[in-house]
Amino acid sequence: MGISVTRLVKIYGSTTIVHGISFSVADGEFVTLLGPSGCGKTTTLRCIAGLERTNGGVIEIDGKVVSDAEHDIFVASHERNLGMVFQSYAIWPHMSVAANVAFPLEVRGIRDTREAVAWALDVVGLAALAQRQPSELSGGQQQRVALARAIVGRPKVLLFDEPLSNLDARLRDRTRAEISRIQKELSIPAVYVTHDQAEALSMSDRVIVMDLGRIIEEGKPRDLYRRPASRFTADFIGAANFLSLVYREQAWFAPDGSAVRLANPEPGVAGETRVAVLRSEIMEIRARDKAIGQDNHNALHGTVKGLQYMGPHIEYSIDISGVPLNALSNEEFEVGAAVLVTFRPQDIHLLPRSETPQSPSP
Repeated sequence: MGISVTRLVKIYGSTTIVHGISFSVADGEFVTLLGPSGCGKTTTLRCIAGLERTNGGVIEIDGKVVSDAEHDIFVASHERNLGMVFQSYAIWPHMSVAANVAFPLEVRGIRDTREAVAWALDVVGLAALAQRQPSELSGGQQQRVALARAIVGRPKVLLFDEPLSNLDARLRDRTRAEISRIQKELSIPAVYVTHDQAEALSMSDRVIVMDLGRIIEEGKPRDLYRRPASRFTADFIGAANFLSLVYREQAWFAPDGSAVRLANPEPGVAGETRVAVLRSEIMEIRARDKAIGQDNHNALHGTVKGLQYMGPHIEYSIDISGVPLNALSNEEFEVGAAVLVTFRPQDIHLLPRSETPQSPSP
């Protein structure tokens, strides 16, 4: 039956950290809480885990109320039947791999842990290392021990608090794939906390974007990336450019005066300004004097102001009539080159009117 969080409030002293947020996680669903440091995502996770008492709202796990501040209900963490993987591995250095994994069961008074430990280690691919000491393991192997320990009791819920932040980039990629595989294999609802957009996009069924203790928006990773409803989400997830478009003569126009065609036309009123999102990787850059046959739609006239060689591509900083734009390309241009930046109608996204900054009243 998953997880249900309703109007959750958490206050420390005189500061409200979480402002009445609500969301749910279905059975087998992998949901990520994504946001900058201090946005309340870890506090929310700790409330679900029972490591923090809430100041308001209701939390349910598998259909059972485990926290209800109004009715003074609080189920202790060890009674919530959940598994949690922390940022630190939290592995006992004096215990073998098998003993570390068995520990949660022993705390519950289960004496014969051999079958459960063997199953958990087999799931994470560490069956052959059961008798190793933590000092003999790599960082990735230690993280898998922590994961085995989290699933050994066959929990109703899995919680992850930035579990990959201590791993190097290549190991992070492998481990996040492993976590996704195991979670789907066990079909356990999971809540994953991170500020890393790559983790959120690659692992999640759904992403909840948070800031300042509130939910900004939520949705499938692809939808949030391609069609965000807020400027905050567009800016936080991926490399985004923001262009102010002006509506006149029955069309939208970019800062350089070129017309912009949208895949889903959205008429405005004369003189109206809207903000559009343009991702860095979807644009094509070409020399302006070689742009033969260009119809002046979705073609921005710019000048290269800087570049960084990144290996797979070059990251260009391009000035579009005083507006900076970052674009990625395999083509090589010199600083000062006059270029044309083109994109398809389906690759530019108009933010809602509420996301357009209003000019101050005179």
